[in-house]
Amino acid sequence: MDIRETLRLSLTAIITNRLRSALTILGIVIGVTSVILLVALVTGLKSYITGQISGLGSNLIYVIPGKIGGGRGPGGVQVNRLIPADAKNLKLQLSNEAEVSAVVQKVTKLQYLNKSDKDVTLAGVESNYPKIIQSTKITEGRFFTLSDAEAGKRVVVIGPTVKKNLFDGSSVIGKAIEVNNLKYTIIGVLGPRGSTFGVDFDNSALIPLSAAQKQFGIDKLNTIYVSANSPDKVKEVQAKITKILSKRLSEDDFTVQTQEQTLSTIASITSVLTLALGGIAAISLIVGGIGVMNIMLVSVTERTKEIGLRKALGARPQDIRNQFLVEALTLSGLGGIIGIILGASLSLIANQFITTVIPLWSVGLSFGFSMLIGVIFGVAPAIRAAQLDPIQALRYE
Repeated sequence: MDIRETLRLSLTAIITNRLRSALTILGIVIGVTSVILLVALVTGLKSYITGQISGLGSNLIYVIPGKIGGGRGPGGVQVNRLIPADAKNLKLQLSNEAEVSAVVQKVTKLQYLNKSDKDVTLAGVESNYPKIIQSTKITEGRFFTLSDAEAGKRVVVIGPTVKKNLFDGSSVIGKAIEVNNLKYTIIGVLGPRGSTFGVDFDNSALIPLSAAQKQFGIDKLNTIYVSANSPDKVKEVQAKITKILSKRLSEDDFTVQTQEQTLSTIASITSVLTLALGGIAAISLIVGGIGVMNIMLVSVTERTKEIGLRKALGARPQDIRNQFLVEALTLSGLGGIIGIILGASLSLIANQFITTVIPLWSVGLSFGFSMLIGVIFGVAPAIRAAQLDPIQALRYE
């Protein structure tokens, strides 16, 4: 029997039992859809974060308090020993090689008249912050200057979400908003950075570091940003930062990390996450494969007389085996195709709200795995059908 005849008989059997065939491929559809959608979400997250970090500038170096496994106090709590004097020391000793800005952060509420914006990320930074963080764009007004900070002016640069929530998109320059009952004059509006997985990066505001320290009594730094004057000097500046800070702090008190190291860490984390979520989703494919095997075994039982008749008319065991194997592969293949279409469609819908990216390898892997499932779980029913004795099969009731 040639392949065309085998395929025709298999399709006829599938079409004859439409409902059973549809229920059989449902597990494969769910599995393939899950794999594609979850991989698209993780890949999109990686793409978004990588874009955000890359946009900060390739020269950027972070100094953050503590280190994994070190710098911990009683009870295993991370102890922050990074102080403003450390940033000043770096600024002094790296004056000809890099720009330095200390940063403190606090989540707080901003208010204008009877409107308020909760959970705003308020950052106290220095006047050279836009030189260091290249993604800092001002769409309205200006950024605060060194003289603003030294004069103790309470000025603020707000994000676009803050502007929308408090002012309904109207002009904001010169207006005063309240930060914990203290009024700050708006002098600028930041450009949009977007949001992902419910985190709105535009719901933020920047004020002078000195003002933030004074108002909130903050004596520890969240971060020190350092931007090397040249990309070629990043590793050299990183080494100098470590050497300078090590004079006062232990190696467990701080971490110095470059953009390259940060991106590498993110890539490692998202790769593990992709494998984990993809593996979890693949479990449903295996469940779908078990469904294919069960249905094919039932089909063998129901078509016992048909198998006996075909064997009596000269069909070889391999012909019977191939027909049932092709049926299993067809069901798995249809499930894979429908799952790919559904997964891609859901990913496109999700992309309207969060960044999603469908890598081609995930499509190929999902379809290939669905076909492999068809082979693995279709072999047993096919062999059982091929081994039926024609005389016993014809007598089967």
